[in-house]
Amino acid sequence: MARVLVTGATGFIAGHVIHQLLEAGHEVRGTARSTARGPGLDKVLSAYAGKPVHVDLVAADLSSDEGWDKAVAGMDYVQHVASPFPATVPKHPDELVAPARDGALRVLKAAKAAGVKRVVMTSSMAAIAYGWGDKRPSLLTEEHWSDPDNLADNTAYTRSKTIAEKAAWDYVNGEGKGLELAVINPSAVLGPAMSEDVSSSIQILTQLMTGKAPASPKVGFCVVDVRDVADAHVRAMTVPQAAGERFLAAGKFMWMSEVADVLRNHYPAYAKKLPKGELPNWLLKAMTLINPPLGQLIPELGRERHVSNEKARKILGWSPRTEEEAILDGAQSLVDLKIV
Repeated sequence: MARVLVTGATGFIAGHVIHQLLEAGHEVRGTARSTARGPGLDKVLSAYAGKPVHVDLVAADLSSDEGWDKAVAGMDYVQHVASPFPATVPKHPDELVAPARDGALRVLKAAKAAGVKRVVMTSSMAAIAYGWGDKRPSLLTEEHWSDPDNLADNTAYTRSKTIAEKAAWDYVNGEGKGLELAVINPSAVLGPAMSEDVSSSIQILTQLMTGKAPASPKVGFCVVDVRDVADAHVRAMTVPQAAGERFLAAGKFMWMSEVADVLRNHYPAYAKKLPKGELPNWLLKAMTLINPPLGQLIPELGRERHVSNEKARKILGWSPRTEEEAILDGAQSLVDLKIV
């Protein structure tokens, strides 16, 4: 049994990481911006696990040094899952870049000072597959890095993930030498939501199932199940060969229209709300004038980004669910929680 800190404990991925750590018999502590969220987190985790669950929370924010020494004290491992993920486009990219980068360094420095054995950090496929324009490799792997300076093929979010992950590797290869780091790079994370407080990625399904997208934009993403992302985190914590490595936790690429088709085939009651046909690119661009968050989709229009998950399978023994299962179990959780 190990003592594990999970940062951003109230988040979508973090909830599943905590659940799997507890099921494996580990002792878990969490961080959140406020400890007032503790009872709510316990309630959500208990409902999902089908038994009483309690996680001690420490107040710590990515944008402040306060609380991190207390959070990491006595921990064997840290799962650094917390990172800003916006529902809307920030006014300035630094609103995301600074907390993601500086927050990662705060956690790593505190972990190093506390004698933590290994940190597993949640990065993103965004740190691998962006900034290439149309010159990106047909199959992206962990050897590839996004170019955050190519703004035409990036959003503030994708830039923040690349800059934060690079800063983390620079730290453990320099000033923080001796602290082990493993990084998980998930794609679009679907699968079951634990509560009504759904993540930005699950809102892909919410938008489709509530009729907010009358037609599908020519946008796609690689799909992965949150339970498999959590499994990759837990494996990367203890597999010896995972130290110093990054792992793509991602499945096959699917167009938004293909995701809608999977939902249509299994949820006929929602057929009328699901988008029919494809939204022309020019119309999506025009719609950003009224609905600015749609601007985050512009770099995605018509672009396919395919990745290999062979490394995670080989080194971590990772065996993910199908993309269809991730979509349908995510959708079912939204139905059960009465979100759609």
